[in-house]
Amino acid sequence: MEWVRVLEEGVFRFDASGAARAAAAPSFSFAEPRRREAAREGADTPAVVPACHVVGDAQKVLIKLPAGTSFYGTGEASGPLERTGKRVFTWNTDAWGFGPGTTSLYQSHPWVLAVLPDGKALGVLADTTQRCEIDLREESTIKFSAPSAYPIVTFGPFNTPSEVMTSLSHAIGTVSMPPKWSLGYQQCRWSYDSSEKVLKVVRTFREKGIPCDVVWMDIDYMDGFRCFTFDSSRFPDPKSMVDDLHSIGCKAIWMLDPGIKKEEGYFVYETGSENEVWIQKADGSPFIGEVWPGDCVFPDFTCKRTRTWWASLVKDFISNGVDGIWNDMNEPAVFKSTTKTMPVSNIHRGDDDIGGVQNHSYYHNVYGMLMARSTYEGMAKANTEKRPFVLTRAGFIGSQRYAATWTGDNLSNWEHLHMSVPMVLQLGLSGQPLSGPDIGGFAGNATPKLFGRWMGLGALFPFSRGHTETGSIDHEPWSFGEECEEVCRLALLRRYRLLPHIYTLFYFSHMKGTPVAAPVFFADPQDPELRKIETSFLLGPLLVCASTVPDKGAHECSHKFPKGNWLPFDFGDSHPDLPVLFLQGGAILPIGRPIKHVGEASLEDDLSLIISLDENGKAEGVLFEDAEDGYGFTQGNYLLTYYVAELHSSVVSVKVLKTEGSWRRPKRNLNISILLGGGAMISSRGIDGEEVHLTMPSDSEVSSLVATSELEQKKRLEMIKPIPDMDEPAGQEGAELSKTPVDLKSGDWMLKVVPWIGGRIISMTHLPSDSQWLHSRIEINGYEEYSGTEYRSAGCTEEYNVMRRYLEQSGEEESVCLEGDIGGGLVLQRHISILKDNPKIFQIDSSIQARNVGAGSGGFSRLVCLRVHPTFTLLHPTEVVVAFTAINGSKQEISPESGEVVLEGDMRPDGEWMLVDNCVGLSLVNRFDPSQVSKCLVHWGTGDVNMELWSEEIPVSKETPLRICHQYEVRQTN
Repeated sequence: MEWVRVLEEGVFRFDASGAARAAAAPSFSFAEPRRREAAREGADTPAVVPACHVVGDAQKVLIKLPAGTSFYGTGEASGPLERTGKRVFTWNTDAWGFGPGTTSLYQSHPWVLAVLPDGKALGVLADTTQRCEIDLREESTIKFSAPSAYPIVTFGPFNTPSEVMTSLSHAIGTVSMPPKWSLGYQQCRWSYDSSEKVLKVVRTFREKGIPCDVVWMDIDYMDGFRCFTFDSSRFPDPKSMVDDLHSIGCKAIWMLDPGIKKEEGYFVYETGSENEVWIQKADGSPFIGEVWPGDCVFPDFTCKRTRTWWASLVKDFISNGVDGIWNDMNEPAVFKSTTKTMPVSNIHRGDDDIGGVQNHSYYHNVYGMLMARSTYEGMAKANTEKRPFVLTRAGFIGSQRYAATWTGDNLSNWEHLHMSVPMVLQLGLSGQPLSGPDIGGFAGNATPKLFGRWMGLGALFPFSRGHTETGSIDHEPWSFGEECEEVCRLALLRRYRLLPHIYTLFYFSHMKGTPVAAPVFFADPQDPELRKIETSFLLGPLLVCASTVPDKGAHECSHKFPKGNWLPFDFGDSHPDLPVLFLQGGAILPIGRPIKHVGEASLEDDLSLIISLDENGKAEGVLFEDAEDGYGFTQGNYLLTYYVAELHSSVVSVKVLKTEGSWRRPKRNLNISILLGGGAMISSRGIDGEEVHLTMPSDSEVSSLVATSELEQKKRLEMIKPIPDMDEPAGQEGAELSKTPVDLKSGDWMLKVVPWIGGRIISMTHLPSDSQWLHSRIEINGYEEYSGTEYRSAGCTEEYNVMRRYLEQSGEEESVCLEGDIGGGLVLQRHISILKDNPKIFQIDSSIQARNVGAGSGGFSRLVCLRVHPTFTLLHPTEVVVAFTAINGSKQEISPESGEVVLEGDMRPDGEWMLVDNCVGLSLVNRFDPSQVSKCLVHWGTGDVNMELWSEEIPVSKETPLRICHQYEVRQTN
C-alpha cells in the first residue's frame, strides 16, 4: 500500500496520494518532529485501513469499526463522554456560555479514541491544522472531512486505552511537569481590582483555614488593557504585592492577551512594529481588530522572529514578581465580527518547517498553542531554575507541552457542573491531562448548594480553580454561608492530603502520556456498562463518585464499579455534599498531612499509606518526590518509591520493593491504614523505608468493625446539615412551577424554558440532527419577547407564571402556557407546544392581552407592539445565511456582512424564512402568518443572529388582543 508508512510499532500513517500528499506540512510539525523524522517505510499490515475520498482539494476519510465500538476524545467537547451520535468541528471559537450541543469550542483536537467491543483500543488522528469535521453520528464509524488533503495516523489496536494514549504521546508529546504549587487550589475572578483586594482575599483564605496556593489577576490589572503594563493607581507596586503574597505562601498569575493596542508611544506596539511581527491583511498591511483595548494588532506567532520578540517581553515581565501567565482570548477572539475571529484571508508569515506563508485558515487552530509556546519559552528564559506555568484558553493537540487549560466560559448551573466531568476526561483522552472547569461556573450566579457541590468535585480535578465573571456575586468559598464554607474547606483539605498521589500521577503522565483523571472504564475496558459513566472518574486506583443533581448526595446515588474490590474510605470528612471515595483492591495510596498551601509541607512530614488488599492479599503503590519545581528530576535528583503489601497468614507486611532516583529517603514516620470495608480500617505506625507489620483481625472481628463503621457513617451523614439552597417562591397560582426550569421533550425537539426571567427559552435542540440552534444563559438572550418597539421593553425580564403544563401522554402534546404581567392591565401570554400531529414542529403562540383596562381609557390599552426576539447561536458563523422568498416573489439571502437589515412591505418573507447552515447542511425554518407580522428584522451579532418578528403597534382591548403564532422546524438542505 503506497500510502501507508509505519511510524513505530502499531502506528501507521496514511497519505491520500503517496509521497506528494506526504510532503505537505502536517500538524506533527507543531507537536513532536522527531517522530516525523524517524518515520520509515514498512511492510507491516495495519489492522484498520481508512477509506479516503478526495474531491478537488477537499478530503474525506471513513473508518468502519466493529459494532459495539465506543468513541471518545475529540478534545475539548461539550456534551456526553461517549461520543457516538455526535459531530465536532475543529475551529477554535470564543464560545462564551456554550451548551451541550455546541460543536466548536476553544481548542481543536482532530483525534478519536475508539474502544472496541473486546476492550482493546485504537486511536485515529487527522493530521491537519485546518477546520476539520469529526462525524461520529453513524454507529461504529469515524468520518473526517477537511478542505485540503491530510494524512491519517492510526495508533493500535493495543490491549488497553492507556497504551493508546502512551503511543499518541510519542507523536504529540507529553504534559510538561508542572510545579507542585500549581496543583494546589487557585482563586480567580474578573477582576480583583486592586492590590488591596487581592491581599484581602488571600488573607481571608488563611484566616479561615481554607487551603489556597494561587491568586489570579484578570485583565483589569493593566493600564487600559495594555499588555505588559500595570494600572498605576490600583496596582502601583506589583512586585511589593507579590512579595506580600509570597510571605503567606501564595503565588500570583497574571493575564496576557494577544491583542496589542495600536497606539503610538506604547512600547509593545512600537517594538512590535519595528520587528514587523503583526499578522497582515492580504494587501500586506497589519490587520487591525477590536478587542478590550480598542483597535489592536496581533502578533504572528507562526514566525520565530515574533516568538522571540514575545518571549523577551515575557522575560522582562517576570521580574515584576509574576509566577505564572494566563493566555486568554487567543483563538484569536475579535470583537464586532460575526465570525468572532479575524478574516481567514489574513496572512501569516510562518516558518518553513510548519507550513511557511499561509492564510489564517491554515494557522487559526494553532495560533493559541503557538502563543502559549512563546509565553512558555519567555518564562523559561526568565528563570531556568523554575518550571514555567502557563494557562491557555485556545489550543491544539499537543499544546499540553506548553500550557494547562480550562474548559472555558461555562455557566453557573447544574448542567455545566455535570458537563465538567466528561469535558475534563475528554481532554485527558486527547493528550491534555492538566485541565479543569471554572468551579462554580463563570457566567451567572451560583447557589450555595451548586457552589459547594462543584467545589467538592472540582477539588479533585487535575487543575482546580474557582473563577467568575464581572458583575456576578462573590464566588469565594465563604461567600455562600457557613454550611457551604465548611464543605469547601473539607473539599480542599481533601485535595491537599491527596497531593502526593496527584503529583505522582502527573510524573507518570509526563513520562508516559497517560491521563491523570481517567474514565471509569479504564479500570475494566471490557465492561460495556462502564463506558458511559459521567459522574465518576479515576485518579489512578482512586475512584471518585459524585452527584451532579441537587436533590441527591453522592452517598444516596447508586454507583457502578469496575471488577474487583473497591473499598470506601474518607479522612473523617464525609459529607452529603462531597463525593465519595473508593480505593481499588490491590492499591496503595500515598497521602500527606492536611496543609493550607504546598509550601507548608516538608519531606520530613509523616507519610501515610492507605492500603486496599486484592483478593490475593496483595497491594502495590508508588510515590514520586523531588524538589517540586525546577529540572533536577531530569538529572536523577528525585526519589521514586514502589511500596508493596502482602498478607501471610494473618500478618500484613508493608515494605519498599524498589526505588529509582539519586535522592536519599527522608527520615520520617510512616502511618499505615488497611481498609477492611464499609469505611473501617486498622492502622499502625513505623519508619519509612523499614518493613512494617500489621496483624489482621479475624473474619468475625472484621465483620463487626465493618458493621460498626457503616452505622457510624450513616449516623454522621444524618446529623450533618446539607448545604441549603435558595428558597423557592410560594404564593399565587402557578408559582410552584415558576421557579423550576421547564423541559419540553417530544418528537424532534428538546426545549428548556425559565419562567422566572421573561419566560425565555434558553435552549433549543433538534434531536435527530443533534443541532443546538439556541443556547443562552438564564438572564439574557435566548428566545425573548417584548411589548414595545424599544429594545428590551416590558415582557423580557418579568417573572412569568406557569399557568398550564401538559406532559406528553395518551397522545397529548407536550406544552406549557406562561403568563407575565407587563403593567397597565396587560399580560403577555405564551403557549409553547411540540405538536402531537407533527412532532417535527414546535409552535409558539404569543399574545398581548388586556385584562384590566380602565373605562377612562375607552377600554383600550397603551400602544403596544408584540416583538419576537430570538437570539440564535451560529455554530459556523462563516457558513450561514438567512434565506427566504419575499412577498414580491424575489429570492433573498442575507449574509453576516449585511449587519442589520429591516424587511417591510413586499420585502417581508412570504410566511417563511430560514437560517441556513451550509456547513452542516441544515436549515432552521421559521413559519408565520404574514398578516400578523408587519416587519421582520435580521441583526447579525458576534457569533449569533436575531431573526425578529414585529406586529403592528396598536392599542389592545379585551376583545382585540395582539397575536403572533409561529413555528420552527429543521430541514435538510443540499
